[in-house]
Amino acid sequence: MSLLLAAALAHGEIDTAAALARSQAVLGTTPADRAFVSSLGKSVRLTDWRGRPLIVSFVYTSCPAVCPTVTANLKRATDIATSVLGSGAFTVATIGFDTAHDTPARMASYARERGIDAPNWWFLSGDAATITELTSALGFTFAPAGGGFEHMTQVTILDGQGHIYRQIYGEDVAAPALIEPLKRLALGESFAAPTLASVLTGVRLICSVYDPATGRYRFNYAIVATALAGVLSLGGLGIFVVRLWRSA
Repeated sequence: MSLLLAAALAHGEIDTAAALARSQAVLGTTPADRAFVSSLGKSVRLTDWRGRPLIVSFVYTSCPAVCPTVTANLKRATDIATSVLGSGAFTVATIGFDTAHDTPARMASYARERGIDAPNWWFLSGDAATITELTSALGFTFAPAGGGFEHMTQVTILDGQGHIYRQIYGEDVAAPALIEPLKRLALGESFAAPTLASVLTGVRLICSVYDPATGRYRFNYAIVATALAGVLSLGGLGIFVVRLWRSA
């Protein structure tokens, strides 16, 4: 949780336990499709990104500290995720929840000020009804306070079918907290269609391990060697069984 949310509990503005319960209660559900306007003025819908994981982060553009920090940390984590999973493996949507001010132009400025121009990262605006419905559907809690907002620091991951798969809390958005769920989703899709390409992708994902010393993922060849040894052992056993059966 953010420091803002913890402070809100002390002032009785947001019930932290209830907010967390709402956030967790939506896991496994599928938010209804909704329309937004992108920072480029394009009309888009949630279903436009079906078929790959969708990472959703709510911000308000006049936030002085927490939202920019979350976005910067999310950028760092998604940069690492791209290096691990490949380009086009997921989509990111940053959505402004301050509907009175978070216009497409403001969202464009927010993205530009943070150096974000990735083709798979969208900055979106919506009307009050749409934002109210989506924040509720994704379990995101916010409340007006002191000319701004108290709010959860929450990043939501939806799977390729639009189901809410994981909630990530806190300003840091640590790379493993984001990448590990994405890896599992990617592996699940690969196993559904076992081609040579998907097997190689699976090996690459399984063998990508997080190195806290560098803050990045690296390829662990020891895992590959162990896996190959296991495959060869099973293959040898299979050949032995077949030969024994034929000689019987």
